[in-house]
Amino acid sequence: MKRCYRRGKGKRGRRTATAPNHNTRTVRLEREEPQTPVHAGPSSSGDPSSSSLTQNSVVPELPGFYYDSDKNRYFRLLPGHNNYNPLTKESIQYKAMECKRLKLLEEEEKQKKKTTRAGLNSSMLLQKRQLGLLSSTSYCRLVHELKVNCMHRRKIEIHSPDSSVAGTNNFKIIVADVACEQIFTVNDVEHGGCKYGIINLSGLGKESPTVEMYDNLYFTNRKVNSMCWASLTHPDSHVFKLCLMGIAETPGCASLLPASLFSSSNSGDRPGMLCSFKISTAWSCAWCLNPQMSACFSTGLTRRVLVANVVTGRQQSFRTSSDVLAQQFATQAPVLYNGCRSGEIFSIDVRQRNRKGQSWKAIQLFHDSAVTSIRLLKAEHYLMAADMAGKIKLWDLRTAKCVKQYKGHHNEYAILPLHVNEEEGLLTAVGQDCYTRIWSLQDAHLLRTIPSPHPSSKDAIPSVVFSSRLGGHRGVPGLLMAVKQDLYHFSYD
Repeated sequence: MKRCYRRGKGKRGRRTATAPNHNTRTVRLEREEPQTPVHAGPSSSGDPSSSSLTQNSVVPELPGFYYDSDKNRYFRLLPGHNNYNPLTKESIQYKAMECKRLKLLEEEEKQKKKTTRAGLNSSMLLQKRQLGLLSSTSYCRLVHELKVNCMHRRKIEIHSPDSSVAGTNNFKIIVADVACEQIFTVNDVEHGGCKYGIINLSGLGKESPTVEMYDNLYFTNRKVNSMCWASLTHPDSHVFKLCLMGIAETPGCASLLPASLFSSSNSGDRPGMLCSFKISTAWSCAWCLNPQMSACFSTGLTRRVLVANVVTGRQQSFRTSSDVLAQQFATQAPVLYNGCRSGEIFSIDVRQRNRKGQSWKAIQLFHDSAVTSIRLLKAEHYLMAADMAGKIKLWDLRTAKCVKQYKGHHNEYAILPLHVNEEEGLLTAVGQDCYTRIWSLQDAHLLRTIPSPHPSSKDAIPSVVFSSRLGGHRGVPGLLMAVKQDLYHFSYD
């Protein structure tokens, strides 16, 4: 008797299983070497990292298998030699994210752009402005939204008096001064520790953008955890930095460096550090610009806030219940805002003396995760805060309520800054996934998601600066991005 086999049954090396929540659809599980998963296209929201999250929420996970969205089937994760399996869930996700990054970079190179909002274009905005339907503030804000969506990337050539120094160390932090004429840089060195420099941005307006980097070869064997510009003798005259404990058990320290230390002139007569004191573990720092507390700075320590005056040396300490990861001084009053690992945000009037208990806390707000960055808006009625759950919230300080949330940010454990440009109506943040996202401040609309030019990794998270006047009053608008050893300018068209 002849045996009849139905197609798809009776073959060795294969078995079928039904995946749950797929309307009893049969999915084949093959005993073969897994193939690299093909990435899914970008989601409708414009955020390339959100598609994988959507897919994972629809397709159930089976132990020992991974789902290939392109082939619409599961594949077994086979163990390698000596029980070493090079194909893990993390490696599969990384390959998928890398494919999305490369695809988005390719689309940007081909100038495949979409408008940020339906029906929004420059001619329509100009017509509404001429008819008096748009105020000057709204018109400028919407123009910036259009320009941000059309920014294109250009690599900046970095010049240095010492040609062997420029482009040899990875950028870790870049922070611009108030006028955006220069940026202070922290670079990792090969043998551990960091070194510092200042980059002059006056050459960004050239056809081939170039910048000058001044490096005084001031090395340290400590990790720089936080830094900010300080106005002591004149605006942005100094740089205040915090260093954690370094190699060879050297203690951490807080130092105030004159910006002239990195000037190309008077190289033979450069001032040293104005002040430096040892600290145990510091997470954040802030400089006070209020005239009532001039020459004062603050450091966020482990369960403590330290406020000190660099001229008189007077110090004041406030005990907290959690580590202080983010700080900012108000300018209209000598009030210090603090964000903690516990998710609490509180303010301190630094004019008062420290008292036992929590009575000195003026305002208290709460996040569900550790607060990594806080930014006061210009009128100081609102405060922007980001946490390690990837949430960005806008708080009304008068009512102590959250009034807006900016969705799409990605963070799980890193201390990542927020960049608020209120004049342009933009919010910028770099996520742990190395994507730079720009939102509209007014309605929290995600305007653009920019992939990193380098593969994503923990040590390659970009550091950015956005301004409509990069290089000073007559500067050029755009976004500066420092990643690895490279500096990029995303300029307006």
